[in-house]
Amino acid sequence: MSDTGYGDFEFERRFFVEHVPTELLEASPTLIVQSYLLAQDGFAVRVRAQATGVAGVDPALDELALLEAHVGAVDFCAITVKGPMVEGTRYEAERELDPLVAVELVRRAPARVAKLRHSAWLGTDGWVIDVFAGGNAPLVVAEVERGGPVTDLVVPAFCTTEVTVDARFANDGLAVRPFGGWAARWAQELATAGPRFLTGLGHNHLAGQDGPG
Repeated sequence: MSDTGYGDFEFERRFFVEHVPTELLEASPTLIVQSYLLAQDGFAVRVRAQATGVAGVDPALDELALLEAHVGAVDFCAITVKGPMVEGTRYEAERELDPLVAVELVRRAPARVAKLRHSAWLGTDGWVIDVFAGGNAPLVVAEVERGGPVTDLVVPAFCTTEVTVDARFANDGLAVRPFGGWAARWAQELATAGPRFLTGLGHNHLAGQDGPG
């Protein structure tokens, strides 16, 4: 949720990552397990439980097993209402929840996502790198968020292609249709179409490349 005068809106851009630099992976990242009470047509109601600084996470476990393995370390929970993504802008209203209530909601809702979140400061932007577990392994998505539209972005070299407006890569989309089931088709699609980046948000400065983005 933005606190810079835009109200309940978030401004972000998201990128599929084939090979994440190991130096950007933290030894003790944040474990996030979230369930969706609603996930349809870009609208979503999400309940998130997260544990900061967790080591020794087994990404082969399913989402619920990951939650149960680290439930004692959960230190923040929230419920979030989201609208559809429009060119890097999405309505998002988030409110903190009591962990005892939130964990029970995550346990009961049928559509879940689990990921390890790593944070890094690259240039003038803060980035998060989400390494998905369970049914969405081995997906890795890098995300940058600002208090206003993410324009004139310096895109790190490890960002393979942009997926900001690809609903398949939204977390609510991944909860319903996990990446593990269509990873091979995505690899073929990417090889055929090549990388793509949004062109309506200023100039994309592609790290290590010359010319317009």
